[in-house]
Amino acid sequence: QVQLVESGGGLVQAGGSLRLSCAASGRTFRNYALGWFRQAPGMEREFVAGINWSGGIAYYTDSVKGRFTISRDNAKNTVYLQMNSLKPEDTAVYYCAAGPSLGRRAYLYDFWGQGTQVTVSS
Repeated sequence: QVQLVESGGGLVQAGGSLRLSCAASGRTFRNYALGWFRQAPGMEREFVAGINWSGGIAYYTDSVKGRFTISRDNAKNTVYLQMNSLKPEDTAVYYCAAGPSLGRRAYLYDFWGQGTQVTVSS
């Protein structure tokens, strides 16, 4: 079992930055791929970024490439999402997730956090 707790969300102006953190419990953290997803009101949950167990491979959705960076610190059982040049369309609840395989599909991830709200004002 892995329990995930996100933090770092908030309100920011367009062009600003936020760093989301997701702290995990469980000694097997380093065995899992980790992902960030987001869900805006009335929209389906969408993949944002993912990283493999070692941190050597990362995927991003096209809309955030060059602006967002995912990273992980296995010693701290934490995954991060650095978000720069934020846009109003980035507004959503952001969720971190853990699963055995890195991928873009939500069904690949077995464990989910409760989410943190990110609001970008224009």
